[in-house]
Amino acid sequence: MKAATLVAPERISVIEVPQPAPGPREVLVRMRGVGLCGSDLSVYRGHRTVPQVPWILGHEGVGDIVAVGAEVDEQRIGEQIAIEPNYCCMRCEACRRGFTSACPNRIIVGINTPGIIAEYVTVPADFAFPVASHVSLRDLVCAEPLTVARAAIRRSGITAGDSCLVVGTGSQGLFLCELLVDAGITPHVIEPHGGRRALAEALGAIAAVESDTGFDYLFETSGVPAALPPALARLATGGTALLIGLSTEPAGVSSFDIVYRQLHLVGSLIYDHPTDFADTVALLDGGLSPSRVLHAEFPLDETARAFEAVRSTPGKCWIRLD
Repeated sequence: MKAATLVAPERISVIEVPQPAPGPREVLVRMRGVGLCGSDLSVYRGHRTVPQVPWILGHEGVGDIVAVGAEVDEQRIGEQIAIEPNYCCMRCEACRRGFTSACPNRIIVGINTPGIIAEYVTVPADFAFPVASHVSLRDLVCAEPLTVARAAIRRSGITAGDSCLVVGTGSQGLFLCELLVDAGITPHVIEPHGGRRALAEALGAIAAVESDTGFDYLFETSGVPAALPPALARLATGGTALLIGLSTEPAGVSSFDIVYRQLHLVGSLIYDHPTDFADTVALLDGGLSPSRVLHAEFPLDETARAFEAVRSTPGKCWIRLD
């Protein structure tokens, strides 16, 4: 079968690899679509090291089950599924407390186990979520990043009528905007990229101006350290900041400011198994259509061009395999 592999930093080759066979508790999936995001780009650029090369890329995948392992119900063959690409152990302290996102034994697709930009992949059956056949491929391919955004909103406690600021409208920020608007909240956004800002506005957001302050909530998706202090300054006293973007660099925030203004800082890492993903799939079944965030579609053979397009493209790039 064909698979898109990283052979060196910023070098992708589509090569022939053996087709996998499902283990006893796995399913074999014929892949139909894979979305690209910032963590994929960090692998592509060489900022996150992978166990070996060539390395199959990608983690935001959807497809159809075509075979099952010995311990999986054969009735699952033919299901349209979305893959939850973070396989938690369900045994450690974090998992037992419901924080599967923080599982120290987590298997992360595309990072510490091979990715899924391939014609066929195997997936643990418990992490292959069935989706109704009426859900379109374009909506389905949004399932994983949409779950990340929904988990952040869940953890924030924001409700209809609250004011909020979203910093960064890459694909994660755009999904946040889409969900917030759907919940009756009008997000203000800070985004230097004109195309991304315009897309956020098309989804119902408002471009923030200098005088916009006193927000109840902040969602920081950019991960740019310099962006955090001025964003926190726009929060109301007692406001809540959800930190989604990642950086290892210090952000220059003083504890004095946080304590004096009684701010709440909440880290939001992916989502928790199985509820968050299952709830998102149920929303897709119920008619939620997040595909307005999708922008650029590429075939498998043009995966290298797709990765180059991620940084500059307003909206989300994805690989179509069917």
